[in-house]
Amino acid sequence: MSSHIKLWDAPLRVFHWSFAAAVIAAIVTGWVGGNLMPWHGRLGLVVLGLLVFRLLWGFVGSTYARWSRIFAATVGVRDYLQGNWREAGHNPLGALSVLAMLGLVGFQVVSGLMATDDIAFQGPLYALVGSDTGNWLSGLHRQAKWLLLGLIGLHLAAIAWYGLVKRKPLVRAMIAGRMRREHPAQRDARGGSLATALLAVVLAVGVVWGVQSVAGRMQPPPAAPAPSLDW
Repeated sequence: MSSHIKLWDAPLRVFHWSFAAAVIAAIVTGWVGGNLMPWHGRLGLVVLGLLVFRLLWGFVGSTYARWSRIFAATVGVRDYLQGNWREAGHNPLGALSVLAMLGLVGFQVVSGLMATDDIAFQGPLYALVGSDTGNWLSGLHRQAKWLLLGLIGLHLAAIAWYGLVKRKPLVRAMIAGRMRREHPAQRDARGGSLATALLAVVLAVGVVWGVQSVAGRMQPPPAAPAPSLDW
């Protein structure tokens, strides 16, 4: 029996690092504002596509990427705190962290699609809700960034604690996809084919394209040119 197990499949690892980079870039561009606001909007669409992919991959991905596994882990907090947790993949606290992170980022994306700063940015779906709702969502979008920053801080602190105190190299596992076997019952991840991953990517791109298409149809027509005064 190998001393390591296959834990995180390649599509999930690509998603993880792409998601981290896109979210950080979106936070920075939104914070700086000004001329970077168009990029903030574009990055929001990238994050939307990544979230759609992750949602789908939770149903068709490999063993430890599946929602059934993640939600099942959340009920094992007591066993984990008592030192009786033996499952591979996300532990109960890690599963709760994943759900909180994806849920909060999802809220930021949805609210951002319909938000406005009344100066340099207007979400692509702002016209669907009108000014009052758009302004309300804009306020929630700005306030929720502090929750997101706090959650990211907790995430990084947990990774550091597991690496330095418990000697579990979580970052290495998310790069290489393998983790040391800690219990004989732990098994390699199964499922999550490349063809399925490509289909999930196509569907995610389709959702982003659909949002942009709806936004394009809601844009007001260009103003007619002024009549010529030449005689």
